[in-house]
Amino acid sequence: MHPQIAAFLDFVREHQEFAAPIVFLLAFGESLALISLLIPATVMLIGIGALIGASGIDFWPIYFGAVLGAGLGDWLSYWLGRYYHEHIARMWPLSKHPDMLEKGHAFFEKWGWPGVFIGRFFGPLRAIVPLVAGTCAMPKGAFQIANWSSAILWAGLLLGPGSVGLSQLRDTFLR
Repeated sequence: MHPQIAAFLDFVREHQEFAAPIVFLLAFGESLALISLLIPATVMLIGIGALIGASGIDFWPIYFGAVLGAGLGDWLSYWLGRYYHEHIARMWPLSKHPDMLEKGHAFFEKWGWPGVFIGRFFGPLRAIVPLVAGTCAMPKGAFQIANWSSAILWAGLLLGPGSVGLSQLRDTFLR
């Protein structure tokens, strides 16, 4: 193994207690309305999955950090939509991009609660669908079911492939 890669993986192993909180913050930011447009967290989370596999650190705390961050980010977006209902369109950055809210509303009207689930997996929708669900007064229970079930799957799909794939490679080549 290349010495710099080995040193980096050693660093990750030695400081793994920071991994779950960092992943929580990335997933929260990635799922929070409009902030997700500014944070390229999806790519970082896929890379972190690879680091998990390459370094051999425990997958589950990091996975649960991602689930919790994603679920809470969408929940806060939903709450903002319900609370600020009619004022959302006049707030930055939606005031500069009114088409985002219109597209999110059309998507939500077409798909309903499954749209919240589906929206998690598409970057531009992830940024707006929970907010629109709140402005449309989607029932809280239906929103939370779609929110948390999609967060569980989303976190696994982002972190899992790199984690499993690189752990297999690590085990194969470092024996």
